[in-house]
Amino acid sequence: MAPAHDDLLEHLARTTALGPNEAARVVADVLAYFAESADEYVRRRHAELQARGLTNDRIFERIAAELRQRRVRAPELSVRQLRRLVYG
Repeated sequence: MAPAHDDLLEHLARTTALGPNEAARVVADVLAYFAESADEYVRRRHAELQARGLTNDRIFERIAAELRQRRVRAPELSVRQLRRLVYG
């Protein structure tokens, strides 16, 4: 786990029943979950919902609703692109 997350790991170990290794695993899982791109998320959720027996009509309706609420990984931007976002 990156040193930038040490304070979070210490907080979780102190405020939950998780040990340091368990806390590190939970944080890594959460970060990986939110690092998923929209494309990866759609493919994964489709497979999960299809395995539960939902039809594509219901699956795509549900995924569309979920995407509106979900944080997805930002695209990688160059320094120039970042500057353009700030200064136009």
